[in-house]
Amino acid sequence: MSISTANVTTSIANAYVSSGNTCVTFLSLANYSAANVTANVYVVPSGSAAGNLNVSVANIQITTQDTYQFYAGNEKLILANGDSIQVSAGANNAIAAVVSYTSI
Repeated sequence: MSISTANVTTSIANAYVSSGNTCVTFLSLANYSAANVTANVYVVPSGSAAGNLNVSVANIQITTQDTYQFYAGNEKLILANGDSIQVSAGANNAIAAVVSYTSI
């Protein structure tokens, strides 16, 4: 397994891009700031842009010093080459994204 990390900003950006076929086994968003922050998560097919058609979680509020976990209960997300998980937040430098994945 491998780990990818990203600092989440107000601009939609990659938290993880699949290289080959991969399986995402864990994704978390941790709010390390002193304020509550909203976040969005997009699962984006290769060649597409993040938007309303591929938003997986919209405007989830993560309270200060808390973490929101996805794919933690034996759920998996299968991605093809070039597919990505993209994230944005309501504030810069407040949320860290951690993705665990493995090649399949």
